[in-house]
Amino acid sequence: MRVLLLLLVLAGCAKRQDTPAFVAAPDTSAPKDPADAVRKYYAFLEAKDYPRAYAMWGEGGLASKQTYPEFAAGFARTAHTRVTVTGPVSIEGAAGSSFAEVRVRVDALTTDGQEQKFGGAYVVRRANDVPGATDAQLRWHFDAARLDTLP
Repeated sequence: MRVLLLLLVLAGCAKRQDTPAFVAAPDTSAPKDPADAVRKYYAFLEAKDYPRAYAMWGEGGLASKQTYPEFAAGFARTAHTRVTVTGPVSIEGAAGSSFAEVRVRVDALTTDGQEQKFGGAYVVRRANDVPGATDAQLRWHFDAARLDTLP
């Protein structure tokens, strides 16, 4: 009986290969607008809460074009980040969704003290209140990003 119990405990502790490498905690404070979504994303990055930052990308994070381990590794040398929304945000609708381009400036500091500056935009999207839309589709999330290094 002890051996069976030990095997069951060990089986429960074993990492399954078909499960995600992380589980993001439910987000109880959905962004109220596209600019808020960008600010929230960078707050997660600053807090090193990479699972929640990754979850802000569409398709469960895959819209970032990275797996979660690749995404998190991309911030391994980042000590701090700060984002500034640099222009007005206008929301446009198409085919049951609302889209917005949020222009940003990002200031970052690496773990070795190097300052980095980036500029560009995020494409933020949400489904309109259409029947059958999931909670994930109804929240503002990222579809794409284009950031370039600034001098």
